[in-house]
Amino acid sequence: MSAAPGRPLVLVIIDGWGYRTDPFGNAIAAAKTPNWDALWQRWPHTILAAAGEPVGLPEGQQGNSEVGHLNIGAGRVVYQDLTRINRAIQDGSFTTNQVLRAAMQSSASGHALHLMGLVSPGGVHSSSQHLYALLEMAHALRAPRVFVHAFTDGRDEPPNSAAGYVGELVERIRAIGTGRIASVSGRYYAMDRDKRWERTERAYRTVVEASGPTAPDPVALITQSYASGITDEFIVPTRIVPAGEEPPPAIGDGDSVIFFNFRPDRARQLSHALLDEQWDHFPRNRRPKLAHFVTFTEYEKGLAPEVAFPDEPLNQVLAEVVADAGWQQFHTAETEKYAHVTYFLNGGREAPFPGEDRLLVPSPRVATYDLKPEMSASLVTDVLLDRLAAGEDRFLVVNFANPDMVGHTGVFPATVRAVEVVDAMLGRIAGPVLSRRGILAISADHGNAELKVDRATGAPLTAHTLSPVPLIVAGADEVHGLREGGKLGDIAPTLLPLVGLEVPRAMSGDDLRAATRPNPARSG
Repeated sequence: MSAAPGRPLVLVIIDGWGYRTDPFGNAIAAAKTPNWDALWQRWPHTILAAAGEPVGLPEGQQGNSEVGHLNIGAGRVVYQDLTRINRAIQDGSFTTNQVLRAAMQSSASGHALHLMGLVSPGGVHSSSQHLYALLEMAHALRAPRVFVHAFTDGRDEPPNSAAGYVGELVERIRAIGTGRIASVSGRYYAMDRDKRWERTERAYRTVVEASGPTAPDPVALITQSYASGITDEFIVPTRIVPAGEEPPPAIGDGDSVIFFNFRPDRARQLSHALLDEQWDHFPRNRRPKLAHFVTFTEYEKGLAPEVAFPDEPLNQVLAEVVADAGWQQFHTAETEKYAHVTYFLNGGREAPFPGEDRLLVPSPRVATYDLKPEMSASLVTDVLLDRLAAGEDRFLVVNFANPDMVGHTGVFPATVRAVEVVDAMLGRIAGPVLSRRGILAISADHGNAELKVDRATGAPLTAHTLSPVPLIVAGADEVHGLREGGKLGDIAPTLLPLVGLEVPRAMSGDDLRAATRPNPARSG
């Protein structure tokens, strides 16, 4: 089908807007969403798998923003780092990984090996199973001094679950016979990604400068934090010094560090603090000269000298297809999700494609987003509509962070408000797009806001979900329906023909338009 001259394709990705019909604990069902309701009733729509194997994750693993945007942009199932590393552990190639072995063997001379990352089974940023595999490998290689710097979750897992996970780690260390927990820090500090350097500084001073509070037992520290109203995400960086024992060493000269988070975005700031020679974000009293600094995946081009599981490049992604057609395109989001509509949507590519413009809208600087559920949605919409009005871009993509970022706080009324804010933005966007005979596609990357209360306990839920997500395709009168059974990797193959672009061979996802047949090369 030929595209009308200048007919724009606008892709709206609502972060954390899952599909669930049960109203219990459902902030989307509780919200007033007249614009969404009207679009859903008027235009073809369907439900897409956004978790587990259809997006390249292990079965039963909830989706996340990185995975969602990768699959949407790639137009195929993208096997995630979690799956790749799990397979390496299962087939034994993990223990022969030369990057990991070099870091561990260098510690045999008496220097310390530090294992640093999120201790959580959540599978979004890390996996406890990967940490256990590292400890077993260190034991097999006779690394004599192994220290774990444990970051606690509370966002992708329930907010009071870290005591159990860290307790399990203590038991595994005892069973393996190698390792000691040297520090505990909530991810609020150790894994900030929004350039709130004062948070990163607290974690840095604990793991590198051995400063800050101490506690004799990691599990007791966490349970005492709960008693003070501090949940997992916000546990103050603390060194663990058991009674009668020598304090654990800070990360020092000649030591090796393995950062076992596999998701890049929240691992970058602390990595930069440890590695960068030029530094002005906060005063560093010391920067250790490390023998090895290993990241599980490539957090950023040129950041870490050693990567255990390098990226597997993706080609012929959505933005690349648009660029190859000679079209202008525009990607925008606020800070919290900017990397997702650029780096992740573009298949792990940092640089924009030819003809691709980007604009970051700063997220509000508040402690937690329940305090401002509006976030920067209105400013993001202003930017998008200005570009649409200019008429130069044929493809525009925008992310609204509100349902996910506010949903992570577990505050139900604020999450309802976040949903209503995004609905208002849809109302502002739909008219201008459709009046230009444009295509407006609205979907999500994973679930969150549709399930915020634990039915059994009544406790707030802060994590992502296993829910599917909706897809609406508005403005394409030639589309009479969308088939069921799709996945996120089917979005691009469905949309490209609507604006006259050929679906490349690498996009093995399905075209979900009702008159089409499933792709025989479909993966997943």
